[in-house]
Amino acid sequence: MTLAEQLRTILSGPEQVSVNETVLEHHSKDVTSYHPGVTPDVVVFPTSTEDVCRVMQYADAHSVPVVPFGIGSSVEGQVVPVKGGISMDFTQMNNVLEVRPEDFLVRVQPGVTRMQLNQQLKEYGLFFPVDPGADATLGGMAATNASGTTAVRYGTMRDNVLGLTVVTADGSVIKTGGQAAKSSAGYNLTGLFVGSEGTLGTFTELTLRVYGIPEYILAARAVFPDVGSASQAAMGMMMCGIALDRVELVDERTINVVNNFKDTSFTEAPTLFLEFSGNKATVDHTFLLAKEILTEEGCLELEFDADQAARTRMWTARHDAAFAFSASQPGKKLMTTDVCVPLSVLPDAILEARRTIDDNGLDGAILGHVGDGNYHAVLVVDPENAEDMRRASHVNAEIVRFALERGGTCTGEHGIGLGKAKFLSAEHGDGAVKMMQQIKRAFDPKDILNPGKIFL
Repeated sequence: MTLAEQLRTILSGPEQVSVNETVLEHHSKDVTSYHPGVTPDVVVFPTSTEDVCRVMQYADAHSVPVVPFGIGSSVEGQVVPVKGGISMDFTQMNNVLEVRPEDFLVRVQPGVTRMQLNQQLKEYGLFFPVDPGADATLGGMAATNASGTTAVRYGTMRDNVLGLTVVTADGSVIKTGGQAAKSSAGYNLTGLFVGSEGTLGTFTELTLRVYGIPEYILAARAVFPDVGSASQAAMGMMMCGIALDRVELVDERTINVVNNFKDTSFTEAPTLFLEFSGNKATVDHTFLLAKEILTEEGCLELEFDADQAARTRMWTARHDAAFAFSASQPGKKLMTTDVCVPLSVLPDAILEARRTIDDNGLDGAILGHVGDGNYHAVLVVDPENAEDMRRASHVNAEIVRFALERGGTCTGEHGIGLGKAKFLSAEHGDGAVKMMQQIKRAFDPKDILNPGKIFL
């Protein structure tokens, strides 16, 4: 029997296994990145923890690679099945299992997306804050330790995952963490699995921390003459202890492509998108303090609005930046840097990134979550053009080098995947990487869980 036929015998429905060419192609790559796709041998659609156990037991017995797949919104090739095998699609495991408003937590299956969860939480006056931009699955967000626009206030996925149900490489089930706000019992396995990119186990249930919807939210857009003054303003607000829910930087190139893509008319200049929340009196006072700093740093234009539709329009423009770049040059792909640096280094890092992009003659933009020192250089590349890829890879490496030399990291939120494995030893040292590899072998001795990722 073929692999697909054997898998159909262990799953309850034949529709849970697919070798359709379109389905296979969809699971061969992530959505927008430059990483070349590799077609899996088969795609499976589990509907329960038991299904996942059966697939993993089969894969373990036959040494078949398994790559977890949410919606494919990762940008470093995490979902690419580089050694073929099984792509395990979790979109049918998309139930919100339990909402506990009094404990500020929820239990969800991994295929639930963040927007789906927030839609269901509204009736309880709650929301889940981690916002990477894409409507990603929560399992995928946990796998890459995603963060995004709200990390400056609410932290990353690692800060908001209380516990996990994990199926290990041999098909066993373990539970990590719990439903208490904190614990000091033993090793922090939850923290180890979050950010492991599917290389240590597959998630079938997540317990997440949720928050009360703020009484009042104010969004603002501040335009600056250059990225240096915009980043300096962001750092100034953070140093003054101003409570920000979001502080996002986009440069003029980003605004240009977003205007063309969304038919908006934002001023095409470096811009900070800001958000404040709380009770109205506190927010108004906080905004006045922020306005003083923005003005001192050369803000040319300041627009603010508490209306939900206006806020949504503004944040949609920021979130759609990657898709806008993809649409601006059809047929090309995106290479996105993801460094995070100490706040004191941020203005110089952004200016250096801009100079590096320009000096190498690339079309690129700078945007990011500058409130926590995390920013992205988005480079538009032709994967079939060797010179294009050489220049883009050089720019990427130079931006990472600048960050690492100043105590930063090569990835603030996108993960290592395929694209950043070459930087792991430079950041952590050979000894730490060796220990990571030992952990990988302990959890996955046959190297069947998302092989080829993180380590060279």
